[in-house]
Amino acid sequence: MIPTIVTTADPVLQEALTLRIDHKTKPRGSLGKLEQLAAQIGLIQQTTEPSLQQPAILVFAADHGVVEEGISAFPQDVTWQMVENFLAQGAAINVFARQNRIALHIVDAGVNHEFGSRESLLQMKVGKGTRNFARQPAMTHAECQLAIEHGKALVSGLAGNVLGFGEMGIGNTTSAAALMHALTDIPVAQCAGAGTGLSEAGILHKQHVIERAMTLHGKLSSPLDVLATFGGFEIAMMVGAMLAAAERRMVLLIDGFIVSSALLVAARLQPAILDYCVFAHQSDESGHARMLANLNVSPVLKLDLRLGEGTGAALVYPLLEAAVHFLNQMATFDSAAVSGKSSD
Repeated sequence: MIPTIVTTADPVLQEALTLRIDHKTKPRGSLGKLEQLAAQIGLIQQTTEPSLQQPAILVFAADHGVVEEGISAFPQDVTWQMVENFLAQGAAINVFARQNRIALHIVDAGVNHEFGSRESLLQMKVGKGTRNFARQPAMTHAECQLAIEHGKALVSGLAGNVLGFGEMGIGNTTSAAALMHALTDIPVAQCAGAGTGLSEAGILHKQHVIERAMTLHGKLSSPLDVLATFGGFEIAMMVGAMLAAAERRMVLLIDGFIVSSALLVAARLQPAILDYCVFAHQSDESGHARMLANLNVSPVLKLDLRLGEGTGAALVYPLLEAAVHFLNQMATFDSAAVSGKSSD
């Protein structure tokens, strides 16, 4: 069952937030995107005094059968090896999450490896990687639905009100590009990029693999059909987690290209989910800017990142803190006895 998400639109609250922001001791609009973030978080939480509590990032890991087509510069084993790196606290996301006091949870959504019982790994494996979507659907509808339900269940166990999303999975930029093309009709050549570092010839091969797959499967009628055919277990699990988090009125921190592809599916299912999303950054992966434009959203940062893992989500979090803190702690013109701008 897909959660029902209610829009955050509230003209009365929006006006109250705008007045509160505009009466701070600054020229109107001078804090730019921080003002937009403060208002958005207030609308999500339905208050003029929002707070950020117990932020967390979920990093979903899974393998992809389409790597059989030679679409990645790295072997599939890198997926499980990077999961081990996450568990050993050695990856970029570990550093940034620790720096910003964000709880980090690693999820085995479908890695082609047996990790054994690990206290710090959330075992939610749907299968040992998806099937090769260049030859058959990546998932059955039952597997896709199970992944979505697992994602929803993960969110139910979280106590905070801010949730970031990250991923790890060799081959998942190919899956994300296929999802993007199937859901937006943007040409494949504008969706598929270098991923983990493909050459120009490698990018062309990747595009051809996706185009052949599109011909094989034909036009699909629903977002869930598209997800099951071209997605990954980690992407489907993110879809479920995003929908459940928005239903709980959490702030969603959307990372780069792969995470945004999951959000693209979620937004086709429940358009109001966009109200709850902070798009952390514009990835250097070539299709991401077009994906964000298709969603009609603007990223907070542009740092030329293309690592994934949720790194952009972790890096943007201090800006959310700044937005909430200025709204709650900054003096007003009246309280500081500062003269405001005279009316024109």
